[in-house]
Amino acid sequence: MTLPIQLTRAARPATYEVEAVDEKGAVVPTSIAGEHPLTLYLDRRELVTLMTLGGAPEALALGYLRNQRIVDDVARIAAVQVDWETGSVAVTTHGRDFWDQAGIEERLSRRTVTTGCGQGTVFGDLMEALDAVRLPEDVRITQEVLYTVMERVRKHESIYKQAGAVHGCALCSNTGETRGEIVYFVEDVGRHNAVDAIAGRMWLDGVGGADKIFYTTGRLTSEMVIKCAQMGIPVLLSRSGLTQMGYEIARRVGITMIGRCQGRHYLLFTGERRFVAPAATLFA
Repeated sequence: MTLPIQLTRAARPATYEVEAVDEKGAVVPTSIAGEHPLTLYLDRRELVTLMTLGGAPEALALGYLRNQRIVDDVARIAAVQVDWETGSVAVTTHGRDFWDQAGIEERLSRRTVTTGCGQGTVFGDLMEALDAVRLPEDVRITQEVLYTVMERVRKHESIYKQAGAVHGCALCSNTGETRGEIVYFVEDVGRHNAVDAIAGRMWLDGVGGADKIFYTTGRLTSEMVIKCAQMGIPVLLSRSGLTQMGYEIARRVGITMIGRCQGRHYLLFTGERRFVAPAATLFA
């Protein structure tokens, strides 16, 4: 039996109001995005300090541990407690010997510098896990659903529209009558924080990724593709572009990756077998 996780609910305000002076010399009250350092401790050992909007700190901590492959099962987690006075989030596990059992010390000794905003390192060698990833082959995404996702994200109330300076990520349904609907929407100062927070929420709610679509406003780098694969999500969308390594990894793991999604425009880069477009567009 999985024991319930002791969880704080310590979200910070998303925006703050400051005064700015415009091109005409007028003082204009202006909303800006929040940004807070949050140091993550696992069983009292410091791992990393994340710069975050602070909207979902508990989910962010869990998603970080999941996507860095430091903790492989949410059932191992006993508590996630955020304290903004100290700028820390303390994650505790069941049992005293978790670090030794999981081989964490060895994984922490290996770091890969990445281009992620809001995060700069990846613990361990995430590439090792790619060969074990098995994404569903029978999943399809239609052009109609693609456009639905793009439109719903565009219309979604967001901190970016109010204050800018953030990235957004959305987990969307790809089944039944709810196809294209947003399941989770998270914004943060770094796109990696946003994807980690969604990964944490999926863990907490027991949500799988096989029947989902992941959308991000940020570029599709190697680490973003790896995280999506680890979450078991076969379809990855972005309004931005991608990197060469992100492209190669998407082909390797079999992700359907679509970039430059804006208006009615998109570019299908990998995983063509899952994409269903009207016949007229295929031969236009």
